This record gives sequence, C-alpha cells and structure tokens, in this order.
Amino acid sequence: MTITSLIAEDEPILAFALQQTLQRLWPELQICGVAQNGIATVQEALALRPDVLFLDIKMPGKSGLEAAQELAEDWPEERPFPLVVFVTAYDEYALQAFEQAAADYVLKPVTEARLAKTVERLKARLQQEDERADGLERVLGQLRALVPSVPTPSATRLTIIRAAVGNQIRMIPVADVHYFEATDKYVNVVTADSQSLIRTSLKELLPQLDASQFWQIHRGTVVNVNCIQAAIRDDNGKLSLRLHGRSEQLAVSRLFAHLFKQM
Repeated sequence: MTITSLIAEDEPILAFALQQTLQRLWPELQICGVAQNGIATVQEALALRPDVLFLDIKMPGKSGLEAAQELAEDWPEERPFPLVVFVTAYDEYALQAFEQAAADYVLKPVTEARLAKTVERLKARLQQEDERADGLERVLGQLRALVPSVPTPSATRLTIIRAAVGNQIRMIPVADVHYFEATDKYVNVVTADSQSLIRTSLKELLPQLDASQFWQIHRGTVVNVNCIQAAIRDDNGKLSLRLHGRSEQLAVSRLFAHLFKQM
C-alpha cells in the first residue's frame, strides 16, 4: 500500500530539507504536496487526504494547531485521520506539553537522527489497524491538551456588547446573548430576537467572557450554556444544540463534543 504525506511548512528551505531527509529515510513514502500556510494546509489535506501530516506549528494564515483543529472537525469519517507530526521550534517547557499529549513532534532544526526515530514510530503505527481507526480520537485528545478549551481570562469581564445597527449603537447585555458566531472579520451576536455584528474576532472576544457561562462548541461558535435546551445526536453520531427561543440548531464539533457527555 502506498503511504502518502503532506508537509506544511512556510519556509521553503526548511520544507525542502525535510522533504529530502524523508526521501532518504523512507523512500517508499510518497510526498504528495507542500503547503506554505495554514489555510492551504487545510485545503490540501482535505483534498489529498494523506496518511501522514508533517505540521509546522507557526505558520501564516492559521497556526499548525488551528489547522489541525479545523481538520479534526471537517475530516470525512470514511477516511482514517492522518498521523500528525508537529514540527516546532518551541522550547523545553512547550515540548513537555507535547509529550503529555502523546503527540509526535520534531524540533527545528530537524536532525536526521531525530527524524529517523519519528519515521520508525510512524511505520509501526501505520501497520496497526487499531491505531488508524483510533487516529482521530487520539488527535482530538492531543488537541484538547494543547489547545485549552478555557482561554486565559482578561482583566476586564465583558458585561455589555456595543453593536452598530444602522446609524445607532445598540447596547446588548452579555447575559442576553444566546451565542456568538464568527463571520469573516466580524462576530455575529445572537439574542432571542435579534442579530448584530461587532467588529472583533472570536479569539479576542473569548477571554473577556465568563468561561463558566460561555462555552466554545466549534471553532466559530461560542454558546451561552444557560440558553441550551437540549443536545441532540443524529443517526451519524453528529451532535447539535437546540436553544431556548431560537429555531436553528448549532453544530458541535468533534473537538468539543466531550463537553456534552452524559453526567
């Protein structure tokens, strides 16, 4: 069986060096592409569906962790999730987090001796069917450890949202918000009976919210737990939320589905 790989690395010299070293250590490996930013990584990985993904942590567009999170959410269920190797320039303390998450990683600058160990580990995992079948769950566990679901709180807790509606500024109590939804460069603020756009990102907004009340359920959605009426699982096992006073249902990504396990 042909084993395929995608390299995600924004520095061409480092990408070329990694590619050349892999070809020496693992001649059977077919490198099907090199993505130079996080956005291209997600697009190419979903299109090519490689068996192994070498993922640089720090890339333009999206970080490696953000790209891995998006892939974990959107990966088709009929295809085993790729084995992920994080390529990082992080220091010793950050590497401890990778070890605790049981993630494969190589440290920049990548040495042939260290990469050889990773190659042997990958070959062993690819030969084990249960490793492939559980690959997505393993990566989700890694991401939950490496990407904290509760952001670092800011010094100021947000209580009022100021949203522009036409030529007016609408004052929305945060407690009245049912959910926040990322839309390009804006965030849609949804209450029981209205929607308003604010010019900020979800990443900037999250630390200002009460983490016990507002839970992230998708990379682009944060919900007020007090407004949740029910969590519903469909025939395919996908989870969604029904809210009080709203007709739409909110999708819960695989990364955050564990928040709604039965108590």
